[in-house]
Amino acid sequence: MTRLAIHADLLDFCAEPESAQLESAAVRFRPAHWLLVEDGRIHSVQSQAPDAAQWPCVDRSGHLLLPGFIDTHVHSAQMPVVASWGAQLLDWLNTYTFPAEAALADPAVAQASAQQFVRALLAHGTTTALVFPTVHAGACEALFEQAHARGMRLVAGKVLMDRHAPAGLCDVSLGQAERECADLIERWHGRGRIAYALTPRFAATSSAAHLHMAGRLLASNPGLYMQTHVAENDAEVRWVAELFPQARSYLDVYARAGLLNERSVLAHGIWLDDTDRAVLRDSGAQVAHCPSSNLFLGSGLFNWAQARAAGVKVSLGSDVGGGTSLSMQRTLAAAYQVQALQGERLTAWQLLHAATRGAALALGLGDEIGTLDVGRVADVCLWRWASSELAAQRQAHAKDLHERVFAWLMLGDERDLRQAYVAGQPQLLEAPAC
Repeated sequence: MTRLAIHADLLDFCAEPESAQLESAAVRFRPAHWLLVEDGRIHSVQSQAPDAAQWPCVDRSGHLLLPGFIDTHVHSAQMPVVASWGAQLLDWLNTYTFPAEAALADPAVAQASAQQFVRALLAHGTTTALVFPTVHAGACEALFEQAHARGMRLVAGKVLMDRHAPAGLCDVSLGQAERECADLIERWHGRGRIAYALTPRFAATSSAAHLHMAGRLLASNPGLYMQTHVAENDAEVRWVAELFPQARSYLDVYARAGLLNERSVLAHGIWLDDTDRAVLRDSGAQVAHCPSSNLFLGSGLFNWAQARAAGVKVSLGSDVGGGTSLSMQRTLAAAYQVQALQGERLTAWQLLHAATRGAALALGLGDEIGTLDVGRVADVCLWRWASSELAAQRQAHAKDLHERVFAWLMLGDERDLRQAYVAGQPQLLEAPAC
């Protein structure tokens, strides 16, 4: 039996926060409390110090303790091309993405890339992620191995492409692609905290037969996820319409292939219409909003309020390498700015909930992660309230909890992180206290 007790300011959510409400009963803030962890799960929360002889104690008074962040859309092979200049989506793929991903055909490169990526996620406070590796089955395997070794909750799958991409990044045949997916599913789905996602890159790089193959695998393997891109860029939308003239919309391409259910995660979703949003709501699929990527590539502005009003689940993705940081704080700050440009002011509670409890529920993982409830896996992170003089000054002038947390989100990043725990196990070297 392993035990741990952490003393900090505990913050999580017991419900979805109301829109535009700065004071919300959904917010659960327990300053100067102890989180007790036993065998990787949250045992209890209490205000009194536990018996130190029974509970090894980590006293981080004055720090913030949150559930680990959940990144619902990120590309593990694209860290080498993050913040590359001068391209919109389709040019970005050809100029930066495809060359970076081609390098992972080399098993040694794939192993090093997976190790660096998993370490980088944790160094940014992300303990769960939905990840696009590459078309190479070995690169997907390497990613699973690295996450499994740390006990992480990770969802991924080999990328599926059979056209409009370099030959080395296209599946050799439909049969081979299906066999590689089936083999990875058999060996990895449900092993430890690994889950498999059927991963067509996007409609333009998959034939109808390719997409339907993924749909058959999804239907025949309950519990699998599906992840892809949809309606990110206006030129992309027009291209998909030309490639699939029989489909009502870009989203309808996936619906016709049987790829939409409650475990489907579609990145971006900027250029959807009311019918598309109704389809997403009725299928239970979610949109992974990727604000920093949308801004950086000039793709457009996702309308969060419109999606939520239609009953669509919304989570957050860093989308590195199109996105400019693995930091979910920076991602949430960008989400606030994207909505502000459309006249909507998201609260700190809406933002933070979407990257913790909200994402966990949308993924069907609410009983495992996303809150500090008793029985949940102790995927938690310790943060400094401020790691710069500017942020410290802003914190000192905050009038209430919402103002304090909002400033932390807007001004903070991975430099605020003190420690990340996966199932109660520390993942980072301790940094000196601020």
